[in-house]
Parts: sequence; C-alpha cells; structure tokens
Amino acid sequence: MQTRDNRQRYGLVTRALHWGMAFLIVWQFSGMISKVTLGRDHALTEALSANHYQVGTSLFVLILIRLIWAFINREHRPRPPEGLLGYAARLGHLGLYVLLLAVPSAALIRAWGSERAFAPFGFEIFAARAPDTGIKAATDIGANFHGELAWVLLVLILGHIVMALFHQFVLKDGLIKRMAG
Repeated sequence: MQTRDNRQRYGLVTRALHWGMAFLIVWQFSGMISKVTLGRDHALTEALSANHYQVGTSLFVLILIRLIWAFINREHRPRPPEGLLGYAARLGHLGLYVLLLAVPSAALIRAWGSERAFAPFGFEIFAARAPDTGIKAATDIGANFHGELAWVLLVLILGHIVMALFHQFVLKDGLIKRMAG
C-alpha cells in the first residue's frame, strides 16, 4: 500500500487527510445548515453543533498537516490537465486551500480577542480576558468573516464535487479513483 503520492494516484496519507477533512467539513456544515433551517435550539442543531470548536480545531490541524504533506509531495502528485481545465483546477484548489485556512483563522482571531477562554478538548489555547478587555477589532474579524467565508467555502466545495463527478462520468479520466483508493 503506497503512503506517498505518485503521478498516477494519491497515496494513503493524502487520501486519509482528504476524506477525514471531508467528513469533518460535512459535520460542521450539517450543524450550521441545521441551525439556519431548524433554529439554534432544535435538538438536531444542538447535537451537531455542540462540539463545533473541537471539530473546527481538529479540522484546522488536519488542514495544516495536509498543506505540509502536499508541499512535501508536490513533485509526485498527479498533474492537472493542460489548458483551461487544468488552470481552473489549480485556481479552484488554491481557492479551497485559502478558504480552508481563512475560515478557522478568522475564528481563532475572534477567540483570541474574546473575553471567553478558548480551550477545545480542555487544552487552553487562549485564556479568558478580564471583563471589558476584549479586543473588538479581533472579535469583529471573526464575527464578520468566519461564517460568511464558510458559506463561500461551501460553494467552492460543491463546485469541487461537481467537477469530480464531471471528470468521472463525462471525461471518464479516472479522477475519483485516484483519490478514492
């Protein structure tokens, strides 16, 4: 079983990171979609959103690991097609990576500026600030960008899925097999 990427397919590590992140992203968006459609106090919303910070923190760590792993494997990965389709693929993946970093970063900046402690999994990352000592500019970044960028990320993810299906069923180039295993 190959752990590293090669020109024909992605390795086990890349695939595990991809699908692990996909699962956590689906979990996060299920909670947020439930919140928007069913309301904040609905039982399903509470169940899906109760661990939003922990899931988000785990996702952020996986994103960082995936970026490092992609950098290490950059010369060994399958290449996007030539021409406009390849350019669009590179641009789409760049957008995904930028937003995958920006969404949790905005939340972390908000947590840093907040008066509340931020301690996912019981490990304190940011201590609570004294009352009235929060940093408004930092909390505004999170308030103004975390959720909004997350919805933009969802649109890009849906486009990513549509293009993967296009590759599989229209172009029939085996793209999904390279990532699915």
